[in-house]
Amino acid sequence: MFTGIITDIGRIDAAEQKGDLRLTISCGYAMDSVDLGASIACSGVCLTVVDKGPGWFAVDLSAETVSRTAPGLWTEGNRLNLERALRVGDELGGHIVTGHVDGIGTVEAVTPIGDSLKMTVIADEDIAPYLAAKGSITLDGVSLTVNEVENIADGVRFAINIIPHTAAQTTFSDLVAGRKLNIEIDILARYLGRMMDLRR
Repeated sequence: MFTGIITDIGRIDAAEQKGDLRLTISCGYAMDSVDLGASIACSGVCLTVVDKGPGWFAVDLSAETVSRTAPGLWTEGNRLNLERALRVGDELGGHIVTGHVDGIGTVEAVTPIGDSLKMTVIADEDIAPYLAAKGSITLDGVSLTVNEVENIADGVRFAINIIPHTAAQTTFSDLVAGRKLNIEIDILARYLGRMMDLRR
């Protein structure tokens, strides 16, 4: 489990396609405190540490993981939002995040409003039932609040606000239209949606 509060920005130093895709990621974590087999969320994807050293760790991505996450994300040089797994007793500063991607969004527009940024995102219609104004959503691992939701043809448009602190502490400092984002819907919305399906 995670909270969607980013604690480091990593960089993909190497991406090697073997049977699976092996990524070597540089980071600022004290890796002597991270066990092999530990989970680290990488731009919203829960991945397992399979190797490590001072200032870096390695993870393996299956073809299934690659196919269900934002295209182009796992390439050498890309920056990743990182979060270590939640420990019992840690502050829950964002919301409960599992690190499982429910869909891919596309940034439609990024508009400065005051010191903040308004980001408008387009997603497939299967995400629409799980979005609500003032509800929670995770984009590339970042816990955010949905401000506006609009159903559109074959999809949904929603808007969130990014304050300067969030932009500075995440990969959202360089947002551009067309960027693909990993979306995780709120876990409560997921279970409520399942309950409604079973009642039909």
